[in-house]
Amino acid sequence: MAALSDEEVVKACSEPDPSTKDFFFQQTMFRIKDPKVSLDFYTRVLGMRLLQKFDFPEMKFSLFFMGFENSEDIPKDKSERTAWTFSRKATLELTHNWGTENDPNCSYHNGNSDPRGFGHIGIVVPDVDMACERFEQLGVEFVKKPNDGKMKGLAFIKDPDGYWIEILNNKNMVTVT
Repeated sequence: MAALSDEEVVKACSEPDPSTKDFFFQQTMFRIKDPKVSLDFYTRVLGMRLLQKFDFPEMKFSLFFMGFENSEDIPKDKSERTAWTFSRKATLELTHNWGTENDPNCSYHNGNSDPRGFGHIGIVVPDVDMACERFEQLGVEFVKKPNDGKMKGLAFIKDPDGYWIEILNNKNMVTVT
């Protein structure tokens, strides 16, 4: 089977219904084993901020909403902060089921081994090589370095739970695709 032609793609796409004009992509959720390790990775390594934390003691889990926001923009009032958090585009929801951090058998499927499914999220950086040099110094695990393989100029790293993160520069994607 070959790739869809440009004409087939156009034919398969519909013009969005006017009722969807205010829809937007708000979050992707990852299940995490250890919140201390994941929060450190997403803040210190990737530069995200914790936007909001929610605990659900009766169901024994917590949610951590992460995003690339300025700290001064994050409301202090909890109700205001909640509404604000859910108004942000493209956040990452880290879900921790309490106790998994102490379970040596707990691990989550990253979607990149069989059966394949989910693949990765992508983070735009100003300079892929510089970002990857820093990641290497921090001991981050790579799936693909920027000059490996056929697609040059982009990289894939793993978070503490093995989820893949594409590291790319939007200006360089013209030469990659």
